[in-house]
Amino acid sequence: MEHRSKPWHGVMVATALPLRDDLSVDFDGYAEHCRWLVANGCDGVVPNGSLGEYQTLTPQERTRVIETAVAAVGGTNVMAGAGAYGAAESRRWAEQAGEAGCGSVLLLPPNAYRADERAVVAHYREVARAGVPIVAYNNPYDTKVDLTPALLARLHDEGLIVGIKEFSGDPRRAYEIAELAPELDVLIGSDDVLLELAVAGAVGWIAGYPNALPASSVALYRAAVAGDLDTALPLYRKLHPLLRWDSKTEFVQAIKLSMDLAGRYGGPCRQPRLPLTGEQAAVVRAATEKALAEGLR
Repeated sequence: MEHRSKPWHGVMVATALPLRDDLSVDFDGYAEHCRWLVANGCDGVVPNGSLGEYQTLTPQERTRVIETAVAAVGGTNVMAGAGAYGAAESRRWAEQAGEAGCGSVLLLPPNAYRADERAVVAHYREVARAGVPIVAYNNPYDTKVDLTPALLARLHDEGLIVGIKEFSGDPRRAYEIAELAPELDVLIGSDDVLLELAVAGAVGWIAGYPNALPASSVALYRAAVAGDLDTALPLYRKLHPLLRWDSKTEFVQAIKLSMDLAGRYGGPCRQPRLPLTGEQAAVVRAATEKALAEGLR
C-alpha cells in the first residue's frame, strides 16, 4: 500500500446516498456504507458530491450527511463536497466541513453560468478563507467552466488549492499540470481513465464504482499507482465496462443498480434523475453480473 501522507490521497469514494422508497435519506444505512467501504480497503469518503445527489438535499440533510460520514469513518478521512451556486454558500459549506473535522473539501468552480477566469479565481479565494484544504474539481462538461492546467497553476501558486479532481477525461493534462504546478496533487476524477492518470502520477482517486465493488477497485488502483501493469491491466479491462458509466449522464443510477446487484443497497434517486431505461439497465446489469461472475467484488 502506498504511503498516504495527505487526507485527500488514496481511494476516496464519492459516496452514493441510500434513499428509502419514500426518498427520505437512510442515515443509518449511509453510516454503515461508509464503514463498509473503509473496511474493504478504501481510504475515505467524499459525501455531498454529485454522486451523493447533493443538489437535491435540504441544507439540514446535507449537514447531517457530513456529520454522519465523520462519525462513521473519522473526519480526516472525509472530503466534503462544497459545491453551491455562490461563493458565499460554498464558503459556508467549507466552514461547516471544517467545524465537523473534515480533512479537505471538494470544490467546483462557479457553475451557475459560464464563469470567466477572474470569477473562478475570486470564487476559490473566497472559499479558501474557510481554512480547509481545497481539492478543485474540473468537470467542463457539466459546469461549462474548464479549469485548464494554466488556471490550476495560478490557483495553486496563490495557495488556494492542494489538489485537482481531473474529470476532463484527457490524460494529457496530467503531464501539463505536472510541468506547470509540480506540487499540485492530481486525483483521478473519472473512473474510466484510472489507469492512464495513475501511470501519469496521480496520488488519489475520487471514485464512483467502489460503491459497488470496493475490493477489486482498490486492488486496481494500488496496482496502477505502483506501476504493476501485469496486475492492473487485466483488472482494468474486466472493470472498464462498468467504470465507463461513471462518465455518463446516468452514472448515479448505474452505480446504484450495480450496488443492488452486488448485494448492497443502491435504491432509487431523487428527481430530476429518473430510473434507467430498460435498455440502459440491461447493459449495466449484464456488465455487473459478468464482473461478479468473474469474482470481482
